[in-house]
Amino acid sequence: MSLRAARAAWAWSCGVGSRRGASNFPVPPLGAARVEELLRDATVEEDDRPRQEAPRRAAGQFSVLLFPGQGSQVVGMARGLLGYPRVRELYAAARRVLGYDLLELSLRGPQEALDRTVHCQPAVFVASLAAVEKLHHLKPAVIENCVAAAGFSVGEFAALVFAGAMEFSEGLYAVKIRAEAMQEASEAVPSGMLSVLGRPQSKYTFACLEAQKHCESLGIEKPVCEVANYLFPDCRVISGHLEALQFLQKNSSKYHFKRTKMLPVSGGFHTRLMEPALEPLAQVLKTMEFKTPLVSVHSNVDGKKYVHPKHIQKLLVKQVVSPVRWEQTMHAIYERGKGTEFPQTVEVGPGRQLGSILRSCNLQAWKAYSHVDALVGGLQGDQGGRKEPDL
Repeated sequence: MSLRAARAAWAWSCGVGSRRGASNFPVPPLGAARVEELLRDATVEEDDRPRQEAPRRAAGQFSVLLFPGQGSQVVGMARGLLGYPRVRELYAAARRVLGYDLLELSLRGPQEALDRTVHCQPAVFVASLAAVEKLHHLKPAVIENCVAAAGFSVGEFAALVFAGAMEFSEGLYAVKIRAEAMQEASEAVPSGMLSVLGRPQSKYTFACLEAQKHCESLGIEKPVCEVANYLFPDCRVISGHLEALQFLQKNSSKYHFKRTKMLPVSGGFHTRLMEPALEPLAQVLKTMEFKTPLVSVHSNVDGKKYVHPKHIQKLLVKQVVSPVRWEQTMHAIYERGKGTEFPQTVEVGPGRQLGSILRSCNLQAWKAYSHVDALVGGLQGDQGGRKEPDL
């Protein structure tokens, strides 16, 4: 398993700026070795070695990487990454793909510009993979022993790049098209996202139906109000027309909601309001060559592991209009027999939102959680979790 994980790290770190086959992405090679050559050489090297039984490892020696999504961005988030090998190469490649200086925007903002969907999705994607480079430098065994990865919404693209399923420049170009299309779709209809902390008796489906009826009474045709994110038990994010979300806030006690909060996003993501973004993303994904992930990567759409490259292309498109089943993904990754030790979990990228969610989904798994800080040097343990030293 460690060899497969090492291959994934090679596929990511050596794929900056390289191209596969007939790809037409506007990024010239940086002179890095081709991914296929590295994987072939690794296979030959493995085959030439005398066959030895792999040493058995305890579950706690394995690791899981989590990649954050939109909303985790913050000005200055690349500051703690620039001293590590290849991070500036990542941002140089990003500048060629995007046509603007993402590093400058990430370091100095302004926050209003960084928060725009068209900017924050590429910013989080690149910062997360830059954090992997930092992790690889500080704790290479975590990369080598990685057995699973998952990313929240746009973070799934970063997880797939890390796992060798797509190359960095191609993945970033797809994120660019996705972000532009979602920005345009969000500007077409006044919509948003509402975070809801509920109770066991909360009635999410019933609440959404009543909010849709309210919108219809206001003359809104085909109103949208749906659960867009399953975060942890009794916590959901609901997306849809602004009028629907305002109705839910006003009537929250009727549906047994403890607390509601509008999220600082520009649209009703992960609902059918994003349907105009499907075709642009589908077209760019069709031009890309996907490979089977070298470590398990779980899809947002159903929480299951990808088993075939064709599934990646299909589900990345479907993800845009489907709810993010993060709670289900956490259960799938951390399911284990009683008494079995949990793997190390490292959140790579800006913020610690996924660590907070993990704590609410699985307290025992969270105790082995740490975070690669994009603002300052070192690998940070979360409060109450297993502490990692500042390196």
